[in-house]
Amino acid sequence: MEFNIKSGSPEKQRVACVIVGVYESRKLTLAADLLDRISNGFIGDVLRRGDMEGKLGSTLVLHSVPHTLCDRVMLVGLGKEREFRAKEYREAIRASIRALTQTSANEAVSYLSELTVKKHDVEWMIEQGTVVTMDALYRFDRFKTRSDEPVKEPRKLTLAVPRRSDLGDGERGLARGLAIANGMKLAKDLGNLPGNVCTPSYLADEARKLAESLGGEAEILGREDIEALGMGSFLSVARGSVEPARLIVLKYHGARERSDRPVVLVGKGITFDSGGISLKPGEGMDEMKYDMCGAASVLGAWAAAAEMKLPLNLVAVIPSCENMPSGGAVKPGDIVKSMSGQTIEILNTDAEGRLILCDALTYAERFNPATVVDVATLTGACVVALGHIATGLYSNQDTLARDLCAAGEEVGDRAWHMPLWDEYQELLKSPFADMANIGGRAGGSVSAACFLSRFAKAYDWAHLDIAGTAWKSGKDKSATGRPVPLLVQFLQDRADIALGNVVRRGRPRRETQETVDDDAD
Repeated sequence: MEFNIKSGSPEKQRVACVIVGVYESRKLTLAADLLDRISNGFIGDVLRRGDMEGKLGSTLVLHSVPHTLCDRVMLVGLGKEREFRAKEYREAIRASIRALTQTSANEAVSYLSELTVKKHDVEWMIEQGTVVTMDALYRFDRFKTRSDEPVKEPRKLTLAVPRRSDLGDGERGLARGLAIANGMKLAKDLGNLPGNVCTPSYLADEARKLAESLGGEAEILGREDIEALGMGSFLSVARGSVEPARLIVLKYHGARERSDRPVVLVGKGITFDSGGISLKPGEGMDEMKYDMCGAASVLGAWAAAAEMKLPLNLVAVIPSCENMPSGGAVKPGDIVKSMSGQTIEILNTDAEGRLILCDALTYAERFNPATVVDVATLTGACVVALGHIATGLYSNQDTLARDLCAAGEEVGDRAWHMPLWDEYQELLKSPFADMANIGGRAGGSVSAACFLSRFAKAYDWAHLDIAGTAWKSGKDKSATGRPVPLLVQFLQDRADIALGNVVRRGRPRRETQETVDDDAD
């Protein structure tokens, strides 16, 4: 779909559909009020008849509104004006796009992007509007010979800005939004691919293509290279599969100096997780193709950063393999040696993600990183703790944790800072090795993070447990593309700080006629 940024009055738009907002109690937004006036109160009359009350996410499409140039006017409920914030804005955008696909309109102009969300500017409004629009339109039907429900995707969507002087900010927001949305689409596509297609070799090939198309560097290490590095923990997981393991390394040089210390993103790339000898239950095992969503999100964030040409150096490290049972598979009770030299007693082969990540975290030391963030669908315990709303966040630096949490809040991809106290390390004691790979059921997400922390002492490090946020289950099961938005915002913030710019977060937008009450939170 083509996007466009425009400044202009809604009553002058000769287009298939104009999208405007209505608050609860039938209060019209500025754009809706202009249409109401030119139509001699037509919209207000419709609302007074009770066809729409402005409930958040509700929509009503009006045809042939008098004295307007557009074919349709879509009214979108915004909820209570005093409660209209970032979450409500995103929900209104999503509702408008879903309703638009149920019409025959091939072009639309949305004035929802002109609304005011406290502490956010025009650039943010357009960026988030673009991301949510692309997310709402996402479909994965690559393997269907016939689509069950054909979606009528509009050919063109124009996002309105309040003034001509806002066009530059709008264009920048659109470019950022498209980069983030493209990164999310990449992550979702990779996550939704079946395990017989998205193998470690396939993931490596896709990474190589990304580097070629975006001006990065790719290095793909095979089994012999991995073995030469001493990654015995990583290779122990790969032993049960006929699919060869791959260590994928992508480099993007955006800083003025190639020698500037990079941010390193490490992504768990288990392309299918059967549990190994500690076999998972059969029910729901199909969803274990999503166990590489950490890798997928790292690739998506790397691609978005390269597309945005962020002025920083960025490295992606992705250990990828399958976790399968076989006569050669690693067994409970086996002891393996990691790249760091530390030994690990494997008590449960289904706790395999940490076994491949620990060697990748040791490998990351060679880049002299400014910071390292690993992303993994690591523990069911994190789902129990936080559900499917927030990503679990652990870090050995509170400042880093705060930066990641703030980035997530900015883009609606939230994380919650979890404890990483020394007392939890006791759970990993083993009588036969330096540590066990599990610490028991209690505090399972914490002990998994504690395990990883033992391999990340050489640098500032954070761990994102996305087991509850990387995909959704049920009849509409799909990868979500999280935490690509969080990671990209985090990278953008670091780039801004490095350049001496003020971080965009919290910068108040110039007020318009629709400014939300200053007493609102």
